[in-house]
Amino acid sequence: MCKYPGVPSLAKLPNLPLLHCPLPLMLFSMMTPAKAHIARRGVSSLLYANTAILLAAFVGWSCAADKPGGEKAVSKTVTAPATSTEPAVKNLFDGKTLAGWKVTDFAGHGEVTVKDGTVVLETGQMTGITWTNDLPRMNYELSLEAMRVEGSDFFCGLTFPVAKDPCSLIVGGWGGGVVGLSSLDSQDASSNETTKYVTFKNGRWYAIRLRVTPGKIEAWIDADKVVDVATADKTISIRLEVEESKPLGIASWSTTAALRNLKLRKL
Repeated sequence: MCKYPGVPSLAKLPNLPLLHCPLPLMLFSMMTPAKAHIARRGVSSLLYANTAILLAAFVGWSCAADKPGGEKAVSKTVTAPATSTEPAVKNLFDGKTLAGWKVTDFAGHGEVTVKDGTVVLETGQMTGITWTNDLPRMNYELSLEAMRVEGSDFFCGLTFPVAKDPCSLIVGGWGGGVVGLSSLDSQDASSNETTKYVTFKNGRWYAIRLRVTPGKIEAWIDADKVVDVATADKTISIRLEVEESKPLGIASWSTTAALRNLKLRKL
């Protein structure tokens, strides 16, 4: 039973006075003393009964309000989930410096310069840049624009991580037209299921996009999808020559190349 301080017990209620209005007085004046006494007792009983009903209703309502089913709605402050301050797309090149990159230590490499918002890989045996900061190894997308300025071999050898393993996307290799991944099951880009032949023009920018997700590698050149391979049952590796490009690097072979708009997007 619910108990509420301040609510008196019915047994302790004071005797309630009769209603002071003309009608009861007229009725009592017409009665004998004995009958009037009985009438007064009846009115008092009626008042006690009404008071008891009101108190019972109040106590019952109060008890119901304390029960789970009768709880009042309590407003709750809903805190919005924290939003990441990291941009969805990260620029890997500021257009002015090699911040975040280093010149790859290839034997016989050419000069690497930054001018007019581009990274220029001058002709050498192999010339490239390697990323020096953290990056995801799965569920990400890399994009850049690349141009073969001079030469006739690959102008974008993009080495990238696939979980714990490295792989390379070769654009314009083996005489200038081979596109593919090196290596899958120890087979180079020129001789595995990703091998394609594309005609590239010197002096023209090409938009290159690479996506790495669990069990799949995909790549596009401009609007054309050039790689779409399941990797679950494949051995993924790189050629020894690009070992210095790990975990992320871009290189050219006996070719002057230009790079710009290097970006990373986490998926």
